[in-house]
Amino acid sequence: MSTRRSLLVTALTAVAVLVAGCGDAPEPSTIPATALAPPLPGAEAITEAPVEQGSGVCDTEGTLSPGARPRPGAMPAGSAMAAIVANGRLRVGVDQNTYMFGFRNPSTGLLEGFDIDLAREVARDLFGDPDRIELRSVTAADRIALLQDKQVDMIVRTFSATCERRREVDFSSAYYRAAQRIVVPRGGGMSTAADLAGKRVCVAKGTTAAAPLFDLDLPSPPSVLGVTNWTDCLVALQQGTVDAISGDEPIVAGLVAQDQNLEMVGDPIGTGAYAVGVPKGSDELVRFVNGVLDRMRTDGTWQRIYQRHLSSLGPSPGPPEPRYVG
Repeated sequence: MSTRRSLLVTALTAVAVLVAGCGDAPEPSTIPATALAPPLPGAEAITEAPVEQGSGVCDTEGTLSPGARPRPGAMPAGSAMAAIVANGRLRVGVDQNTYMFGFRNPSTGLLEGFDIDLAREVARDLFGDPDRIELRSVTAADRIALLQDKQVDMIVRTFSATCERRREVDFSSAYYRAAQRIVVPRGGGMSTAADLAGKRVCVAKGTTAAAPLFDLDLPSPPSVLGVTNWTDCLVALQQGTVDAISGDEPIVAGLVAQDQNLEMVGDPIGTGAYAVGVPKGSDELVRFVNGVLDRMRTDGTWQRIYQRHLSSLGPSPGPPEPRYVG
């Protein structure tokens, strides 16, 4: 690992510890079984599949086709886009704790990541200026409430569209597909999902990550701990409060990048597709955002921000094809 990379990993891990409000975390192998750390603030047991996963049957990726593309700064009168332009900035709910997608760079103090760059592209097409944006750090559990209360104009935060969520907010076309994976300490004897039997597994509250854990056919189900942020899961695993973490591959790969005593193991146990969330009934805004995403797919912008932030995941899979239903 280069000196620069090592410093970044060390700094990001330190940020994770500070965010969780804990002290220095020893490596899992150094923690006595009788001296496990207490649960993190805000942590709670999840005893059934969360409602965020939803039920029933719907087309989770079906969305409205792009409308006419207005010039930046000249949005149709009375539209949601015109209201945003009149406000002078685009208010976007993002993450500051998910490495590669939305995190605060400890060297600059700025928010960076794939989702951050995508949000700036929406601002570019609204204003002609990607910096006309207000980035608000939000937790996964608060995403829907913030849209319903109109405290943000949209959410760009590894937000998977589900049937349940579609009852409360609207979504753009999918801009990234991810498989759900498992992260464990290296050399700990866990290599597949079957090894989660009777183990303690950490997920972020308000996400869909807990649901596949309840669907595993195991002799003894895992105990699922929900925390506020994914970095809290990292701290919990470092402290020995949990035995594993399960989440979308780009999210947990970011945790592994911050602590290389960890590794991803086993086959995927679920999948998800990230989309931009907007308030319910915002058809014009959905069409506008889908137009931005179409532009990004065709002019190479999607590929450029993949290379900038996600290249460590491997060769680009290319942007998902949109599924327009209206």
